[in-house]
Amino acid sequence: MADDRASEIALNRALWAVLNERFTDAAAEEMWARPEAVWGLFSVAERDLGVLGDVRDLDVLELACGTAYFSAWLARAGASVVAVDLSGDQLATARRMQRRRGPVFPLVQADAERVPLAAGRFDLVVSEHGAAAWCDPARWLPEAARLLRPGGRLVFLTNSHLSALCVPAGEGVAEERLVRGQREAYRVQWDGGGIEFHPSHGDWVRLLRRAGFVVDAMHELYAPPDGGDHPFYEIVSAAWAARWPAEELWVATRG
Repeated sequence: MADDRASEIALNRALWAVLNERFTDAAAEEMWARPEAVWGLFSVAERDLGVLGDVRDLDVLELACGTAYFSAWLARAGASVVAVDLSGDQLATARRMQRRRGPVFPLVQADAERVPLAAGRFDLVVSEHGAAAWCDPARWLPEAARLLRPGGRLVFLTNSHLSALCVPAGEGVAEERLVRGQREAYRVQWDGGGIEFHPSHGDWVRLLRRAGFVVDAMHELYAPPDGGDHPFYEIVSAAWAARWPAEELWVATRG
């Protein structure tokens, strides 16, 4: 790995140690307690989207799992789950929640761009606001393809490209105007923050096809009419996300 990418990954790891201490550790109890899977900043129900389907008896890998609440939901639904994250701090929170609430499943500390697991092991790879924003898509998409069996599916959620064009470089949520060019959003280093990747739709299609995927769907997620702002992620306001898509949920199949 090039030294500059290694430095970026180290920066992101350090950032998530801080974010876990301030926010995600405290939020884990509520997230693990949810009775069903939801997606994103505004908790759009999986039962309304239907992107995962029946996961019973599937081998599932979650990339960039954070505190692993999504993996917990999948395990309760009958999947055999392995959860991977770069942050040892967030995985420590996940282990505490496994002891407190269950279920227990393997937790692996690793970068989603280089996962120390066997090729062709999984039926489904998922990532909910994880790998897509924080990992280089030219690296993590081929790795996801490697880990999937032929015909396996990749489902990932990320910030909408439009929101990446509208979020200011400093503090604050998305504005009602473009603040950066489309090509600039591909790789963004936030002031006082980490390194994120926000490819355009054309970039995503090109990168997915190059990695051996066929794109099945892309769902644009909005805030519900009665939705409130997220308690700690300052990306978009509920008012903004009621007018424009806050997130994109991509579904692809490995050829």
